[in-house]
Amino acid sequence: MQLDINEIMKILPHRYPFLMVDRIIEVEQGKRCVGIKNVTINEPFFQGHFPGHPVMPGVLIIEAMAQVAGIMAYLVSDEATRAKVTYFMAIDNARFRKPVSPGDQLRIEVTTTMNRRGIWGVAGRAFVGETLVTEADLKATFADSPK
Repeated sequence: MQLDINEIMKILPHRYPFLMVDRIIEVEQGKRCVGIKNVTINEPFFQGHFPGHPVMPGVLIIEAMAQVAGIMAYLVSDEATRAKVTYFMAIDNARFRKPVSPGDQLRIEVTTTMNRRGIWGVAGRAFVGETLVTEADLKATFADSPK
């Protein structure tokens, strides 16, 4: 299964400048998902991070991982769960191994490590080409929308 940006925007509530996934290229239902983020100089965070030496903030790479994981969870959820919002519970073992720069393409891979009582755990890894640039273990849960 693959999803383009229009299909992603039907799933995620995020919008520019906080939508961090451009395409989903692989889905193994409830087990694994792979997304793409094309990193361009037009990203608003590059104005201040850092002038003259643009580097994608690590927390935004983690956010991209979370968005790919959210898409994976959404695809196997029932309608009641899909109406809820997702909240981070934990970010563990985060490692930032190489900087990500304009022109890079992030390949974000998330693999389910747990799914119990509404809590999802995933192992996330982000690559530029074959180089691992970021990894982290994430946990999230669904909660009623504050609307």
